[in-house]
Amino acid sequence: MQHTLKELLSDLSCNLIQGSGEIELTGICMDSRKVKPGNLFICISGYQTDGHTYIPKALEAGAAALVVEKDVEVPETISVVKVEDARLALALISAAWYNHPTKAMTVIGLTGTKGKTTTAHMVKKILEEAGHKVGMVGTNGAFIGDETVPVEIKNTTPESFDLQHIFRIMADAGCTHVVMEVSSQGLKLNRVAGIDFDYGAFLNLSPDHISPTEHADMEEYKACKMKLFSLVKKSVIFMDTEYSKEFLAIAANPVTVSLKGDADYTVSDIHNLWNGELFGVEFNLRNPSGKTEHISIAMPGYFNAENAAIACALTSMEGVTEEVMDSALKKVSVKGRTQIIPEAMQKAIVMIDYAHNAFSSECVLEMLREYKPKRLICIFGCGGNRAKARRIGMGEVAGKMADLSIITMDNPRDEALEDINQGIIEGISKYNGKYITIDDRKEAIYYALDNAKPGDIIVMLGKGHETYQEIKGVRYHFSEEEVVKEYFAAK
Repeated sequence: MQHTLKELLSDLSCNLIQGSGEIELTGICMDSRKVKPGNLFICISGYQTDGHTYIPKALEAGAAALVVEKDVEVPETISVVKVEDARLALALISAAWYNHPTKAMTVIGLTGTKGKTTTAHMVKKILEEAGHKVGMVGTNGAFIGDETVPVEIKNTTPESFDLQHIFRIMADAGCTHVVMEVSSQGLKLNRVAGIDFDYGAFLNLSPDHISPTEHADMEEYKACKMKLFSLVKKSVIFMDTEYSKEFLAIAANPVTVSLKGDADYTVSDIHNLWNGELFGVEFNLRNPSGKTEHISIAMPGYFNAENAAIACALTSMEGVTEEVMDSALKKVSVKGRTQIIPEAMQKAIVMIDYAHNAFSSECVLEMLREYKPKRLICIFGCGGNRAKARRIGMGEVAGKMADLSIITMDNPRDEALEDINQGIIEGISKYNGKYITIDDRKEAIYYALDNAKPGDIIVMLGKGHETYQEIKGVRYHFSEEEVVKEYFAAK
């Protein structure tokens, strides 16, 4: 793949201050250590380093052109493009480099503090049930169907060049749709510029990302989230949160969703569902035409009714029927997010969840208590090299809400497991909670399964979608899902 510099700059406001726009480029690079002859080197001014300081190394490695924000002095043979925002330039240049892959697909972006991953999986499953080939990008990685896209990503919303590479792979594979989680950082740093969004959905907003390294305050956080709705053609707004009306006011062609009041899509009669086939929730969904359909989800929790209603609104705009939505949502599963293991259902409910602090753990255990299990058994540990208060807090929640806590290993990192567990026990003891300690997490899971009885709920907290345990700087493969499936396969 090759392009002239001029072709890559076609969507960009910039000045070619030196050299020719007709030069053929061999690639795009932001890391001077990875520059190859003929590359375009884009100088990103980051939080810790400034790409402009690495120009000499990039030129030594053979860079043929530069994108800069500052005045620079380089040989006349080097083409230099000056821009106001190099990150924005990177995004638009990346889209051009990969021949604008999102123009060939329907792109759905989801933003919100909570629920993006689950809602993305629901949208993907519904569209697949309707016969579409779907790509997905988010916290758990990038996927086409069940296959992982072989591009390394480090953030919920990857860097723009990686994103466009992923989209190119998806378009070439025949994907008709892409659903992606759009983080506030992805919007703030212009990673999603150059994406041809068809739909955007607002889920919720809460102050989880206010910090010196993320967002200065709620106003900045909200403003970053709102940027998505300047990029989309149609919007879905969940109305049951504090900031919904502000998002509705700036949304393009909005459709509204609510569990509480008047909206285009309204949810009513939400009930927990626990039978021999499904453990989740069911509800009635009324669409804009006034038709009401019954929807069942294979994921527990009223909050998943919110996620499902948003997914239904989005996919309805793509012509999917409620019957297809219901069929898909009965099969949906998200790794590590209220994930039910079907192989275990004839013996007990076994759930995996990523909750790894007191607040999220209490939300999960409180939700499971609503199903009135005979016993609620909680398997968890806490990470090493983290605040002791977190261990005590998780212990308190488990001691108060679980019938039995099985304390085990999470990611001890550089700490002694005994020291971590002592903090958990301190918390559990405040409520005289019943507990046992089994250091090996696989043995702990097997113990719970060996002793499980019909009507029990076993929940494993803290690991979620992780497939490793980190011990003294080494990551060892470990998957709770695999452990449970291996247990029942051996029976």
